[in-house]
Amino acid sequence: MDLHQILFLLILAGALYLFISERLRVDVTAMVVLLALVVSGVLKPAQALSGFASEPAIIVAAVFVISGGLAATGVTERLGQWIGRAAGRSEARAVAVLMPAVAALSAFTHHVMVTAMMLPITLRHARERDLPASRLLMPMSLAASLGTTLTLVSAPAFLLANDLIERNGGQGLGVFAITPIGIALVVVGMVYMQLTRWLLPRRSGTHGDDDYLRLDRYRTELLVVEGSRWSTRPLAELQKALGDRFRLRGWLRDGKPRDDLRPNSPLLAGDVLLVEASADALMSLHDDPGLDLNAIARFGRRLDGDGEPELVQAVVAPGSEFIGRSIRELDFSRQFEAVIVGLWRRRGEIGERLSDARLRDGDLLVLYGRPSNFSNFAAHHGFLMLVPFAGEAKRRLRAPMALLILGLTILAAATEWLPASLAFLFGAVAMVATRCVDIERAYREIDVRIFVMIAGVIPLGIAMEQTGTAKLLANGLLHVVAHWPPLGVLLVMFSAAALLTQILSDSATTVLLGPIAISLATSLGLPPIPFVVCTALGAVVAFLTPIGHHGNLLILGPGQYRFSDFLRVGLPLTALIAVVSAWMAQWLWLGGPLLPTLG
Repeated sequence: MDLHQILFLLILAGALYLFISERLRVDVTAMVVLLALVVSGVLKPAQALSGFASEPAIIVAAVFVISGGLAATGVTERLGQWIGRAAGRSEARAVAVLMPAVAALSAFTHHVMVTAMMLPITLRHARERDLPASRLLMPMSLAASLGTTLTLVSAPAFLLANDLIERNGGQGLGVFAITPIGIALVVVGMVYMQLTRWLLPRRSGTHGDDDYLRLDRYRTELLVVEGSRWSTRPLAELQKALGDRFRLRGWLRDGKPRDDLRPNSPLLAGDVLLVEASADALMSLHDDPGLDLNAIARFGRRLDGDGEPELVQAVVAPGSEFIGRSIRELDFSRQFEAVIVGLWRRRGEIGERLSDARLRDGDLLVLYGRPSNFSNFAAHHGFLMLVPFAGEAKRRLRAPMALLILGLTILAAATEWLPASLAFLFGAVAMVATRCVDIERAYREIDVRIFVMIAGVIPLGIAMEQTGTAKLLANGLLHVVAHWPPLGVLLVMFSAAALLTQILSDSATTVLLGPIAISLATSLGLPPIPFVVCTALGAVVAFLTPIGHHGNLLILGPGQYRFSDFLRVGLPLTALIAVVSAWMAQWLWLGGPLLPTLG
């Protein structure tokens, strides 16, 4: 063992300690490792920085932006709501609908984002159908993890595995090269969860109560603007554009309620719609030039002060002088130079017109005004807090454009008309250029920690190969598996990754074990692709503990799961997934049989 190998092993030991102990964030740890490799002379500066310009880092950043475009245009939300409606009333049907749909969503977007999006939808579905949330959340999270195996770009581990194969002179994998394995794993996961649902605990979940979900229902009034694009178009088109979280409570024409108007009735300039809308829908309505919040149209021009007008939220305090008084009586535009444009109430009716609502303690007011005047609110004893409005406008009319961009991106990458990195970079730029997502949100969507971590751990893999440490460890493993069949060796690599990924990220696990897999395959005289792919699969889909994947951590609290729940369900499932993964990899790249034979 030479000096560089000793230095590398010391750096690797320090990296493992920092990754496991979490004394530093994973991206900071990756940068510390990168600098240590350069300072120790194990790598040259250009090699250490190569990860930032690597294909995996570029594709991961682009996928985050594309995912943000799909979310900003309401595509992911609408798909999630459709899944909730299609899930039906039985537990078996809910699992049968949730799992393939969530897996398909995870194929081209980040699986943690999919899990986070589907979490409230699944909780709501469980509550409305009187189903235990714990019986649905774990299958949903599992499907999100398995869905990442449907394409090469859906998990950083597969991108790193492909980069490793190409650096060692192999032919890179296509976007759909691992899709047969992914389809098999999704099917196996679905069948397993249907047959072993009795292993899942029966707990209702902690975030399924009505109050948690009702925060999305703000009461407001809309005015159809003269000459707007909505004038003379039916109400149904507006409802379709805004999505399910938009409810019509009343329709005023010429100041009088109209009960005879229906969804196919045309909107006319001057019509006032009494609606309940989510925070995102309310912000979308505020940004729509064809509509105006009625209170702003009536009183907004009177507001004096400095700064661009904006929306904020304030809570009516217990004992406030505003309690029991209607919004009309208070005349906020004169008293505070602000307008109440929306109201959320925890319980009880609000009344037909927003201006007639009598305030109660705990009411949440959405206020429109200039920043220079908000100090009066902040200091007033009648309010508990003053915070920015949390809604984000959905660009639903651009949803077809976002879907078209996603389709073209996948087509360009799959046909190799463009390299995968350029194809997904094109998709990300197109999402911004066509205003499916604004540039500020596009930057916010990129998880910098993951991007930096990937760029930082790639040099770790390069150092492992360059110092000969990978070959050294592979030779030690070779003494054990030299006479094993390829299927057994593939299972060993999957199992090693499945265990290591419980304490490391899937990216770090793939970077550390990937070079060993390549050296082992070379020593056995076999192509390295199946061994590297099985290593990446073990890092991605091992469903053993709640700490193994971020998606599991998201559902841990809402599903009231215990550590043992994941182990009881995940241990046999991971063993089954390991066999299927190794068998399919052997069939795809080693000429093995697709179906097992007897004798």
